[in-house]
Amino acid sequence: MTESKTVEADDTHRHLRDVERLLTRLRLVDTLVHRQQMPHQALVENITHRQNLGRLRRKLDQLHPADIACILEALPLDDRLFVWDLVKSDKDGDILLEVSDAVRSTLLDRMDPEEIRAAAETLDADELADLAPDLPPEIMQDVLASLDQEEQEQVRAAMSYPEGTVGALMDFDMVAVREDVTLEVVLRYLRRFDALPDHTDKIFVIDREERLRGVLTLETLLITDPETEVGAVMQTKQIISFSPDDRADAAANAFERYDLVSAPVIDSGRSVIGRLTVAEMVDHIREESEAEILSNAGLREEEDIFAPVIRSVKNRWAWLAINLVTAFVASRVIDLFEGSIEKLVALAALMPIVAGIGGNAGNQTITMIVRAIAMGQVQPSAVWRLLRKELGVAVINGVVWGGVIGVLAWLLYDNAELGMVMTAAMTLNLLLAATAGVLIPLIRQRFGRDPALGSSVMITALTDSGGFFIFLGLATLFLL
Repeated sequence: MTESKTVEADDTHRHLRDVERLLTRLRLVDTLVHRQQMPHQALVENITHRQNLGRLRRKLDQLHPADIACILEALPLDDRLFVWDLVKSDKDGDILLEVSDAVRSTLLDRMDPEEIRAAAETLDADELADLAPDLPPEIMQDVLASLDQEEQEQVRAAMSYPEGTVGALMDFDMVAVREDVTLEVVLRYLRRFDALPDHTDKIFVIDREERLRGVLTLETLLITDPETEVGAVMQTKQIISFSPDDRADAAANAFERYDLVSAPVIDSGRSVIGRLTVAEMVDHIREESEAEILSNAGLREEEDIFAPVIRSVKNRWAWLAINLVTAFVASRVIDLFEGSIEKLVALAALMPIVAGIGGNAGNQTITMIVRAIAMGQVQPSAVWRLLRKELGVAVINGVVWGGVIGVLAWLLYDNAELGMVMTAAMTLNLLLAATAGVLIPLIRQRFGRDPALGSSVMITALTDSGGFFIFLGLATLFLL
């Protein structure tokens, strides 16, 4: 598994390098030809330009839409738009689905309404629903009008479910059969398809009201006597299914736990209205992971790395402003003990250690808790048990590592009392970090907020101010 992922990543990087090399060659050759004075220069320049463009187009034609999406995300804005104009239009819809939200907006701005409409019309109902929030309303209305009644209902149904639910991710393309037909009939039915829906590992068995009766795996279909009826070999027990209102995180956990490839989505009357596949779950997990990383850093949304300066500033300024306030608070804490620092200069050298270790420990705790929340492992009844456990870890780490730094402080400054204060301050700050690391994400979750948003900023601010106050306060009490 790891080896195949590495190969895939290497291939993407190789494609990116090839495209960058072709772009560089295109600009370089155009510049050289333009500088030289020769007969029929305009003709030579035109032919050379077309040849280099042809090489780049052929390279792009060979690539999967997902690879092109990765390349576009990694290119500066001017190169990105230049390459985007060279991509064949029949790939536009798939590429728009693959790129990040931030990059998608730059590509859509480049397209005229007819191009956007043509790209959207190549997508399935569930894919169109994913892209709909980024499309101009008038274009979305035109695309919906071009669909048949069933497809329109599917798109509207998918758009009606909140983000982060199974309904917003489900796929409407699936295979269903009745239980009173033979496997031979099912096989003949499947042969009528040009291609089976992606990630089809099972066929859903339904009754006349389209209620789920069971599932027929492809393995069973292939190895069982064709004259056997579906009802005799279908699975009816331990069928994993989901409601469209279920949380996508819970569905992703179920896919991981039960090694699912696909699963039916049913409404309150057990009618099959769609399905989930491992592809949607992998995309969801990746997007959630990226969002959590951004949230931990206090970023409000995914950012195009080549975005205009002002847009990036707007995305980052809020938590930087909060960080500025917390840093000012920490500085005022230090100012309270200015006299103590003047009398014992060693305090200025040692207090960043207390704050730094506390911040690191707090980030470790908060990362574990946020992950547990995402995995659905934290129940309200477990809060105090988690807090006691993390406090126990903090006490042991504080005594051990605080003792180590305390001994070093004693040896460096020939002051045993300073070493004891260092150990005590380290332990108390780790206890503060553990408490904050457990409570901050749980309190945010309780009030319906993202547990990860700005968590590292808040924990760092608390352990900095708290660490300075604890260490300088103890030093003032016992050393001066």
